Amino acid sequence: MKLVYTGKTKNVYALENGNYLLRFKDDCTGRDGVFDPGENSVGLTIDGVGDVNLRMSAYFFEKINAAGIRTHYVRANLADTTMEVLPAKVFGKGLEVICRLRAVGSFLRRYGEYIPEGAPLPAYVETTFKNDDKGDPLVTEDGLAVLGVMTHEQYAAIRSMTQRITQIVADELKQKGLELYDIKFEYGYDKDGKVMLIDEIASGNMRVYKDGKYIDPMTLSELFFA
Repeated sequence: MKLVYTGKTKNVYALENGNYLLRFKDDCTGRDGVFDPGENSVGLTIDGVGDVNLRMSAYFFEKINAAGIRTHYVRANLADTTMEVLPAKVFGKGLEVICRLRAVGSFLRRYGEYIPEGAPLPAYVETTFKNDDKGDPLVTEDGLAVLGVMTHEQYAAIRSMTQRITQIVADELKQKGLELYDIKFEYGYDKDGKVMLIDEIASGNMRVYKDGKYIDPMTLSELFFA
């Protein structure tokens, strides 16, 4: 097993079978010792956060795989906080895909003059480049195609997959009395160009409310597995 990448919250190892192993860490993004999934640097360590992030990711990946949606997930080993995944290339230099069910966050900051806070949205999908210096700029389908990041066919697959996966996550949360407002995904593609969901599906990647009040990621994890 060879270490190929050291990330903020996960390390990546190459396996002899051609797959990769993700080892989840207890390091969290944040600032001044305060957990913040939106930050881009490690700010603190919370015992057990790697375990709960892996548990939630494995739970949802298994649901998504069972629904016939392609992901990189193979299996998880909760004992050593690792997840085996299929190899995948990322789009461009990194792309985030957000599905919004309500108008909050950056969507509201951009378009607040047209829509009230918390207004329902029809599983609205948007894409942003992962670029801290430029504030993760929005990019359209045509922009992605013109820049050679992906084809229109790949974008259509991502949009459809995102809406289907978001519904799966929202339905699971609803059973716990929780409401999903928005969620962030990452996608890659295999050697044949087929799209698959990659990375993780943890509480830090979603904005969730209970009885109209925002639930922070650590509390969300506790409520979900209560």
